[in-house]
Formats: sequence, structure tokens, C-alpha cells
Amino acid sequence: MSGPGTTRTGTLPHARAGETPAIKATAASAASGTVTAAADLPWAEELRGRTVVVKFGGNAMVDPALHRTFAQDVVELWHAGLRPVVVHGGGPQISAMLDRLDLEVRFEAGLRVTTPETMDVVRMVLTGQVQRELVGALNAHGPFAVGLSGEDAHTMTAVRRPAWVDGEPVDIGLVGEVVAVETAAVRALLEAGRIPVVSPVARGEDGEVYNVNADLAASALAVALGADRLVVLTDVEGLYADWPRSTEVVARLTAGALDALLPDLASGMLPKMEGCLRAVRGGVRAARVVDGRVPHALLGGVFAADGPGTTVVPDPEAPSAPVPASPSEEDDA
Repeated sequence: MSGPGTTRTGTLPHARAGETPAIKATAASAASGTVTAAADLPWAEELRGRTVVVKFGGNAMVDPALHRTFAQDVVELWHAGLRPVVVHGGGPQISAMLDRLDLEVRFEAGLRVTTPETMDVVRMVLTGQVQRELVGALNAHGPFAVGLSGEDAHTMTAVRRPAWVDGEPVDIGLVGEVVAVETAAVRALLEAGRIPVVSPVARGEDGEVYNVNADLAASALAVALGADRLVVLTDVEGLYADWPRSTEVVARLTAGALDALLPDLASGMLPKMEGCLRAVRGGVRAARVVDGRVPHALLGGVFAADGPGTTVVPDPEAPSAPVPASPSEEDDA
């Protein structure tokens, strides 16, 4: 069996017959069960050697079958020659632990209010439970995944941020905005053929430790790594064109068009789309939000040219203005 450090396409190690991870290239094929190995897709060669940052969240984190499928898909990306990096959330698990400990669960503008007591729980659950479960699921297929926190090796540095409610700042405690990313540790793992799994906890230069929204952490890491694309798993089909009056999904939009929509987005969708916007404006070629409730949604989000969900792309470059001819050139004409 080939290990990390050797790029190999085909079925995953330890896969039993009929379990080869595969891509459902469109939403229709996903529903029908049509599958194609990721390494056999025409887009796989184009993406070989490229870094893809994946934000793992939503129902796929708590549904055992979807959790296993996600792990298979990430390793399939590795086998297809890509360099996947996973940033995970953990909101449901954090809330469940806070309830068990009889600590308050409260949100403002989609961000968790994080007291020092809550922060202790956030670190414990993200790095000690959620990350370990995901690393274990990935490593069931071979020695691929290594977990780290944004605190490790100064990978993420954050400053305290407020929530904004009705145009006013609201203190939400130890919630941070990533202001610097040190990629050395993540790049070393990628060069060693590993799959980094990053918990969205960041250090602060003020000595504090901050809870960072996983969507925005994934976006910041994608930009710093020069990733080709960012894929965000969530619990909806994509960005709805006119929610709640319609469930029509916006398939594709530019950064400028998304920027105009941000003020009116629901709080749950806001950090996801803001993360996509920051990513493409920071140099990531495309960012896609996909429905993590659909098996193999990740592979569709990475490989399918017209895949499911909502894709955000950079604004088209303005055409260069023609250079006026000099008088001498006009005379020569």
C-alpha cells in the first residue's frame, strides 16, 4: 500500500469491494447514484498538485454515515493528486457540552458569545473531541491526517472582534478575527504528504486565546496558502436567491455581486459567504458552498465544472484602455 509521500490514484487502502469513494458530478447524478472515480475525472489532472481548503461543518459532522463519507472523499482527493487541508467547525458539539455543564449558549449575529469558561469548553471540544474524531476517520484509510490547532506554531493570530447588530458593535467575549497566518507548519505537513486538520482556535498577541469562526478561519488559511479553491460544507443547498420566498439556488456569482448581497443575508449564511468573498478577493480561484447533507458533496464541490451549490469567482478584470497613438505613429499610419 502506498503511503503519504507517494501520489497514487485509484481505490483507497482498506476499502472493501463496492466502497471505492467516488464523485457524483452533479446534483442529478448524486440522486441517481451515478459515480465516477475522482482520479478518472478530466478535471483531476488540471488540479493535480493544487491545494484545496475544505471547511467541514454542518450535519455531516454529526451524522456517522456522512462523517465516514466525508473522510473517504478527502482521502480520495489526496489519491487524485490534490493537497487537501481541512478546517473543521464544531458548533453542535460545543453547544451540547455547554448544556451538559449548565453554561449559557448564546449567539449574536451568528457568532457564539464566548466567555472565559466557554472558551475552555471550545478548546476542549474542538481539539480534544471533534478534531480527534476526524483525524481518526481519515487515518482509518492510512497514515494520512495530522491534527493541529490555530494556536500551534503561531498558525493563526487573531484580535478580538465584536458582533454587529443593527449597525452597533456588541461585545461577544473571546471571539477573534484572524489577522495573520503562519503557514510553515501546514506547508511542512503538505510537503510530507499529510492531510492537515486544523481546529479554528487562534492565539492573540495579547496573551488571550480566541474562538474563531471556522468559515472565516478556512478562508484566511486558503488565502495564505495560495489555495486553488475553497469548499464550504453546510446544511443548505447553497445561497438562495430570494429566501424565504424561494428555494432557488444561485449557482454562480462574482465577488462584486456577493458583496452587494452580504448586508441582507441571514446570520447563519453570512460568515460562510463572507469567507468565500474574502477568499476570492485574496487570490483563491473559486469558492463554493455545497450541501454537506448530500453524500460525496465534497467531490462534486471540488471537481464538477457545473457542480452543486453556489460558486463565487473573482470579478472579471476590466479591459485595458487602448493606448493613444503618438503623433509620430499617427503620421506613419
